[in-house]
Amino acid sequence: MIKVLIVEDEIPARNKLKRFLSQLNESIEVVGEIDTVEAAIAFLNTTKVDLILSDIELLDGNAFEIYTQVKINCPIIFTTAYDQFLMDAFENYGIEYLLKPFSMERFQKAWDKYLLLGKSNSNESDLVAKLNQILQNNNPIKTYKERFTISSPKGIYFIETNGILFFEANEGVLFAFDTTGKKHLLNETTLKEIEFLLDPKSFFRINRSELVHKKYIERVERYSKNAFALKIKGYEKHLKTSQSNTASFREWIEQ
Repeated sequence: MIKVLIVEDEIPARNKLKRFLSQLNESIEVVGEIDTVEAAIAFLNTTKVDLILSDIELLDGNAFEIYTQVKINCPIIFTTAYDQFLMDAFENYGIEYLLKPFSMERFQKAWDKYLLLGKSNSNESDLVAKLNQILQNNNPIKTYKERFTISSPKGIYFIETNGILFFEANEGVLFAFDTTGKKHLLNETTLKEIEFLLDPKSFFRINRSELVHKKYIERVERYSKNAFALKIKGYEKHLKTSQSNTASFREWIEQ
């Protein structure tokens, strides 16, 4: 029985991982589903697992905080919407780095690598050498999504990314707001997946539920000591940055 721990703060993403695991021809037990750094540290200090499926950005911080505070004796498959953590992942027992959204075929390849490494009984130096080789061969050409597909009762239509004011996640449902203020229901699963599809120079996630387009930000006002209120062109309400994202937003908006 392969004991798997899922470290992921998005419920749809956790469900997707469990669905993929159920499709594998293996005897697998999901021993835990954790969404915070603090809970993961407590769990791993008392429970031994064979494999960790780990997101990177969690509710209370960065997942690498877990793996620097807990002695890990198993491989980790990282699943994230961000490509800037690639080096950190392979320095923290990572054997694969799956960029969201990823397919079952891509997940299967990561799983096969886990099985191969387990059967090889490699010592640590051999494993590091293998991971360095993987890293050197990983040089994806990044392109960004130019339009989104919208399903409606009358059929399918498209909305250009360039004409989207911001994206919103509301109770597990995703919407895009266009320049007329119209709200469009999206097919994507999570806001993290959308964030990965977009140019980070143009879009920024200001809080857990909203992702804004820089070109439509008309004004930035001080909302509180640690938050901004954004006036978006063509939209009546102000959007607010979260306390944890305010500093990085300030840097991004001035670029």
